[in-house]
Amino acid sequence: MKEFILLKQTLEIKITNEEEMAEIAILTGQIIKNKDILLLNGDIGAGKSYFSRKLIQSQQTVPEEVPSPTFTLVQTYETKLGEIWHVDLYRLTNAQGLIELGLSEAFEDKICLIEWPDLALAIVPETSLSLEILITAEQERRVKFSWSSSEAWAQRIEKLSESYNAKQKLYAARKD
Repeated sequence: MKEFILLKQTLEIKITNEEEMAEIAILTGQIIKNKDILLLNGDIGAGKSYFSRKLIQSQQTVPEEVPSPTFTLVQTYETKLGEIWHVDLYRLTNAQGLIELGLSEAFEDKICLIEWPDLALAIVPETSLSLEILITAEQERRVKFSWSSSEAWAQRIEKLSESYNAKQKLYAARKD
């Protein structure tokens, strides 16, 4: 019998301001596709909703207001990529609520951005991408992308990293 070991791969990016966070969100929007699930972790105020807002708006033909779904639990948006579900599980107290939200069904053909995903971990496919946003200073953050060893995510995250580094070099050159 063969044993398979899932290895976690990671990429960490240091963010020094809101513009850089917006850029990472926009670049993430360029690499995601239908059925992708992003699990957003971080303390209150780390930037999970801001990241989601910028990602969603970057994929809308006409960007609209993207409020935090803290009280509604789910907000849905039509985008160039298809329907995006922005989910916030912070106020959900038990897994029964996940069934009522229809989250499992959304995994089948929607893009899902899930803030405070701990309650849903038992039903989230292993192919999801985790983002942990760590507060390192008042405006600074560290964004840690992690995924199980999947070539598909590895290639897409590499593309994101290369695009971000190229934009940072252009920005630095303009400052000089």
